[in-house]
This record gives sequence, structure tokens and C-alpha cells, in this order.
Amino acid sequence: MRRTSKKTLLRTALAVTATAAVGGLSTDARSGWYVRLRKPSWQPPPQAFGLVWTPLYATIAYASARALSYGDDGSRPALRRALAANLALNAAWPPLFFKARNPRLALAEILALNVSNALLTRRLLRQDRTAGLLLLPYAGWTVFATALNAAIARHNPKAQRNPKV
Repeated sequence: MRRTSKKTLLRTALAVTATAAVGGLSTDARSGWYVRLRKPSWQPPPQAFGLVWTPLYATIAYASARALSYGDDGSRPALRRALAANLALNAAWPPLFFKARNPRLALAEILALNVSNALLTRRLLRQDRTAGLLLLPYAGWTVFATALNAAIARHNPKAQRNPKV
């Protein structure tokens, strides 16, 4: 029976925690700018995001560690690069949306994250089917977040030009 390396899990957990920290520090759902944005009726309440992201981040760390532990030496560097790129894209969205106050730029970025999610999931599926399947909720939630971002950008066309909306 194959086992996930504790050292690898610690490394992926630290990388994912850093990503989550950037997101958490950059997100301000109580800012006047965000509160004034027109949002779709189907947007979840702000507290739902933390409740969803916490287990998703834990799953990303575990699934990635599992795939890295199960992979052969030749496949690990590419998997590490794919994970690093994915986490960088994940961390980039909150500052673009909340700090730069630019829903359109954030939308372009999250579309790139969706592509990265698909590629990372495919790579993990090849390494370890269970690891790849564990990433599907993350990919699904990010697609939902993309639809939400698109709706906000559409309902607030001046938001990226005028931070006071």
C-alpha cells in the first residue's frame, strides 16, 4: 500500500496555507466599495466563502501531497510546477478583485485559474486517480466563483474605472 509522505504533506500544506493567507488578507467583503457593488441574487452570504474554502484548501494540500508521493521521480517536477502555478493564480484573484477593485481583470485571472485547475486535475488523475478526484470540488467551486465574478463585472461596468462605484 502506498503512503503519502508526511514531509510532502507538510510542504503542500504550507504552500496552500500561504495561498489562503494572501486571499484572506486581501479580501474585504465589508468594504464600502464591495458593499455598493450590484450582485446577483444567487450570491452566497459572505460567511459561506470561508466555510467552503477551508475544506477546499485542505483537500488541495492533501491531494497534491498524495500525487507527489505516489508519482515517479520523473513526473514530480512538472507536478510541483503545475501546483505552484495554480496556487499563484489562486492567490492572485483576491488582490485583483478587492484591492485593485477591478472585477474585469479579476475575471480574466480566474479564467486562467480555471484552465490551471483543469490541467492540474488532469495531471493528478494521471498520477493517482483518488488525488485527481479530490480536486474536482475545488475546480467546481472555482467555476461557480467565475460565474459570480462575471455577473458582478456585468452588473457593475464602471467598477473598474471608478473605485467609488
